[in-house]
Amino acid sequence: MLITRQRGDTYSTTYSTNSISYVTQLNVKADFFSFKYSRVIHKSIMSKTELNPKRLEGKTAVITGGSSGIGLATTKHFVAEGGYVFITGRRQSELDIAVNQIGKNVTGVQGDVSNLNDLDRLYEIVKQQKGRIDILFANVGTGEFAPLGSITESHFDKTFNVNVKGLLFTVQKALPLFQDGGSIILTASTSASKGIEGFSVYGATKAAVRSFARSWTVDLKYRKIRVNTISPGPIDTQSSRISLDGLAQSEQQLDRIKKNLTGTIPLGRMGSADEVANVASFLASDDSSFVTGIELFVDGGMAQI
Repeated sequence: MLITRQRGDTYSTTYSTNSISYVTQLNVKADFFSFKYSRVIHKSIMSKTELNPKRLEGKTAVITGGSSGIGLATTKHFVAEGGYVFITGRRQSELDIAVNQIGKNVTGVQGDVSNLNDLDRLYEIVKQQKGRIDILFANVGTGEFAPLGSITESHFDKTFNVNVKGLLFTVQKALPLFQDGGSIILTASTSASKGIEGFSVYGATKAAVRSFARSWTVDLKYRKIRVNTISPGPIDTQSSRISLDGLAQSEQQLDRIKKNLTGTIPLGRMGSADEVANVASFLASDDSSFVTGIELFVDGGMAQI
């Protein structure tokens, strides 16, 4: 590190670390706390995204719940970044529409993640077509409002079968095809961190997902497979709009519900599926190569205050 003093109160500092070179100028005025700071970074420094715009080039990904909402938006991002994606969904018609929208490098596989035979069939198709998995986004989930006192056994079983059992076996059955050094991304929710009236069963399943990520990070450390969790807050998707509509008796009540909801979000709005997809792309790529075991909130600050 080299520090040279110039005339007046202007200092020029030049230093280098690894392959990065910086030139820093600091112009100090009479007031000690008032200064002008400028930094010039050597042209050789470029972000990995700039050098490799196709950061998922050659990667094979599986996304459950990929025919709509966050899953569909993430599939579009992965394909745009060079990946090949297998998406799942329960309804063949929606899968067909999604595949047509994406247009290339995607295969739709109809199935229910809570059905282990469907998962076996999914991974057999992946094995036959690609022979490997580099990225798994276990994204599919379900949730319905049911306050304590009116929770039924069928409500409990349905929610846990998809969100916990289905997610667990989605990951476990993928492991024989999974490449060492790959990335597993789990969708949890802010509901695991904040108490939401009438949503206790759903919140409990998402707390389980967060716990899975911690434990699986340790289980898979010898294979260098990273496991991370995304916890979205209120995201404007078709399924969330249907859920909100079901809570309202009129348009006026729906407007009040939306206003109250956004009032709990510091950024003052619901998020978009693309904003979650941006985070999923980061966690899927080598840009997050030293990130594992985390819960990354995409919630506009909702669960942070």
